[in-house]
Formats: sequence, structure tokens, C-alpha cells
Amino acid sequence: MSKHVEFFFDLGSPASYLAWTQLPTLCTRHGATLRYRPMLLGGVFKATGNASPVMVPAKGRYMFDDLKRFADRYGVPFGLPPGFPVNTLTLMRGAIGIQLRAPERFEALLEVLFNGLWVHRRNLGEAAVLDETLEQGGFDPAVFHALVAQAEVKEALKRATEEAVARGVFGAPTCFVGERMFFGQDRLDFVEEALARA
Repeated sequence: MSKHVEFFFDLGSPASYLAWTQLPTLCTRHGATLRYRPMLLGGVFKATGNASPVMVPAKGRYMFDDLKRFADRYGVPFGLPPGFPVNTLTLMRGAIGIQLRAPERFEALLEVLFNGLWVHRRNLGEAAVLDETLEQGGFDPAVFHALVAQAEVKEALKRATEEAVARGVFGAPTCFVGERMFFGQDRLDFVEEALARA
């Protein structure tokens, strides 16, 4: 059976962004397939009783410092967008919609949105900023929003989020190698070890 990593993520999670910068290369090193699993982090928090670390000021301050340390280690740009945390319902519906309807463009969309948030520090929760970012990235905002509004797309994101919770996910990012779960971008070394043994 081929090796793969399931990557449950939300675009509005800075740790998901950092994991996204590393996972493709990590998977390539081990001949593994990366399976992107969009979910709605707000829905996961609601279902599990979890909350963002920013809800505890001291923990939030530490987390941002720690994320910056990892970004420096990885050699990738990182900064917080204004208005953080950003409401990602539209973004995540759009992501899973493109994954369903135009999978050949899915990874390009992730690049536009992840970089828009964490490299260019744009508040993609604001419609005008999102539309400008999509257009600059080669996506038609009208098509994107029409996709987001489709009942099947809304249901797909709901089902994906429910599946994540049912499998034990309580935050983002969460990776699975087989049935083994690894929470947090700071656990990628364990993901790599699991792939090496698979």
C-alpha cells in the first residue's frame, strides 16, 4: 500500500501555513503522497470545546514568538495579518470547492491564500481584500464566490469537519500517517519518523 500523509488544515491557522511550507518536501523524501484535507477550525473548536491559544494572552504571545522561531528555522516568511484571527468560512468553503470542482487548481489556490495571509499579511476575511488577492493570483472572484455558495460545497466542508472531529482532531494542523495522529506543525519530525517506518 502506498504511503501517504493526511493533512487536516485551516487556512487561518498560522501553524497550518508553516506545516504547508514543509510537508510537500517531507513527503517527497519518503515517497509519500500528501492528501490535503480542508476543514473548518471554528467548527472543530465548537465540537471539541477547544479554543485558539490567543484566548489566553500569555499563551498567545508565546505562540507567536514560537511560530516566528519555526519560520526562521524553515527559512520562510511569516507575519500576522491585520484582524487576526480571520474568519475563514468563505476561504475554507472555497478551498474544498476548488478541490472538488477543479482539483488541478487546488494547490495553486492554497499558494495564493496561504501566502496572502501569512506572507503578504492581508486580512482575507474582508471581501474586497480577498477578491483582489484572488484576482492577482489568477482566480476569478465571481466564480470563487459562486462556488462558495453551492449547497454541495457547504455540505462537503461540514462533512470534512465532522470526519476530522470523529477521528480525534481538536486543532490545526493535524496529520495522520495511517491511523497515527500528530497534532501541530512542531510534530513534523514524528510524521517523518512514521513515514520512514511505514
